[in-house]
Amino acid sequence: MIRTGLFIGLILVLSMAACSPAAPLAPDQLNDKLSVVATTSIVGDIVKQVGGELVEVTVLLPIGADPHVYEPAPQDVARISNAQVVFANGAGLEEFLETLIENAGAADNLVEVSHGIELKDFGVHLQHEHEDEHEHEHDHEHEHEDEHEHEHEHENEHGHKHEHQHEGGDPHTWVSPHNVKVWVENIRSKLVELDPTHAEIYNTNAHAYQSELDRLDLWVHEQVALISEENRKIVTDHMVFGYFAERYGFEQVGAIIPGYSTIAAPSAREVAAIEDAIRDFDVRAVFVGETVNPSIAQRVAEDTGIQLVVLYHGSLSEPNGPAANYLDYIRYNVTAIVNALK
Repeated sequence: MIRTGLFIGLILVLSMAACSPAAPLAPDQLNDKLSVVATTSIVGDIVKQVGGELVEVTVLLPIGADPHVYEPAPQDVARISNAQVVFANGAGLEEFLETLIENAGAADNLVEVSHGIELKDFGVHLQHEHEDEHEHEHDHEHEHEDEHEHEHEHENEHGHKHEHQHEGGDPHTWVSPHNVKVWVENIRSKLVELDPTHAEIYNTNAHAYQSELDRLDLWVHEQVALISEENRKIVTDHMVFGYFAERYGFEQVGAIIPGYSTIAAPSAREVAAIEDAIRDFDVRAVFVGETVNPSIAQRVAEDTGIQLVVLYHGSLSEPNGPAANYLDYIRYNVTAIVNALK
């Protein structure tokens, strides 16, 4: 009878445990590894640099995926639910993440690595100023287009208005290694909080990687110096290189999609305006991300007679590619920019 009572009691305890929310597992319960989810391959790489062998990192977005238009997979909720921490770029980049975090009940586990970086305002960039100068020139030509744009505003395939922008400012903080030093500190702080036993290792890794970022920052300055100041003008597919331009002395003449997201498509008026700006400012190249459809950028390059140069934006390359980690990502992009403009 006693045995029967113990057996029933054990079943009740196990049933209650199965129905209760799972407590975060300590690192030693995970073979000495923290279970980490990172939204993008770039975030994931930085986490690995700080966590080393003490973290098991799962990256949500596949290599080459555009974070602006990513559609979560069903298993992403389970990945987030099972993670001890979720590292995201933040600053409004991962618009898909809010629902995932809510469904997974993981709000307390989310760390935005861009926290603490002063975000650039969208503001009025040179393309818009230049468009005003040519307003009368193009008004008659695009009267019909204006009507069509108004109708098309609500017909975007993603259900967003054409003037879509990220709330809070420019989310592309990682294009400047100087900003990524802030990422490293945010990641280090959270890993130490979760796993204080290995704090010294996380601190050492973070310090070493920040030193690498300092050296990379110096190298970028040296490479940019090879470009004459009058040629340090860039046009991109969308407004992705704001922090890079500010840090290294470039002028963002404008973008084919005049915003921070790749979701919308530019109107004919906007394409005409950026082509005018390219000619008037004597821009030498248009830079397009490898995750973005280059067809419009190709047309702009052909119309204006300048180079079309492909860069890495929101994703690293495959492991055997030229941008397999963040340091190589920056080196690849800077080399391509310098070669196109010097």
